[in-house]
Amino acid sequence: MNYDCAVKGENISKKFKTFTLDIPDLRVPKGFATALIGENGAGKTTLLNMLSGIRLDYKGELTFFDKYSSEEKERRADVKNRIGYTGTGRYYLPQWTVSDVEEISSLLFDNFDRDEFERYCRELAIFPDSPDGVALKKKCSALSDGTRTKLMLAGVMARDTDLLLLDEPASPLDPLMRDKLCQMIGDYISDGAGEKSVLFSTHNISDMESITDYAIIMEHGNVVECGFVEDLKEKYILIKGDAQDAEAASKILYTMTKNPYGFEGICLAENLDKLAGMNVSKEIPSLFQISVAVMKNNTKMVLK
Repeated sequence: MNYDCAVKGENISKKFKTFTLDIPDLRVPKGFATALIGENGAGKTTLLNMLSGIRLDYKGELTFFDKYSSEEKERRADVKNRIGYTGTGRYYLPQWTVSDVEEISSLLFDNFDRDEFERYCRELAIFPDSPDGVALKKKCSALSDGTRTKLMLAGVMARDTDLLLLDEPASPLDPLMRDKLCQMIGDYISDGAGEKSVLFSTHNISDMESITDYAIIMEHGNVVECGFVEDLKEKYILIKGDAQDAEAASKILYTMTKNPYGFEGICLAENLDKLAGMNVSKEIPSLFQISVAVMKNNTKMVLK
């Protein structure tokens, strides 16, 4: 499938004492929601820090909007203004109040809309039981992890951007808010009419699968699988079978789990004919199942 890229990367690398990020080729398609999937420590945050400009001490070439190098992005305010980012930890200083967040965002970003920020604060029920004046005086240090994340989302959604980089946005959120986050990402993509893109990281894709168009799966600083979700669901097949066929099938399946009654696992579609003669059923896997299989096949964790 041919597509334009919101971000392209070539030979991206960064070496740490015990970890190396090494990505020969990176593609984030324009006009889609892309999930960056991987277990903790896979390199997702490191990569997002590079893309956002927080980390510049890496090797390789990044290109934004099929036009601007990383160096050009850092020099040009108009390009940086097109990119929104939310991180983890102390994204806002703990002593800042909500009013400070609004004021500082307005000073930093030409495309920040105060009315939109306050609308998102109300829509996300950031302070459901507080009058607006009281809510705006609350300090970030007094907020729960989930509320701080909602405040970050309100801040970035209140800007007119073309690319959102969201680091683990769903992790501290409750199920209802995760569903709301998917709706917000969907609306952002839809309103952009093919011009707006989202890259979000997650170590558990199940709650975000409905909004994911493209997936990049990472392990140990490497991209081990990527592609549009519909293509991945053609590349990998979910197989279920009887216990007596488990041993033979284990030599063919990409990954397998089994119990005394049967087994199930992921099979590469190109290997389906090798299962001929076994009593198995075939199903379309979820992105969650594909991601877990790919991570299992590449992890250094000891799996029994």
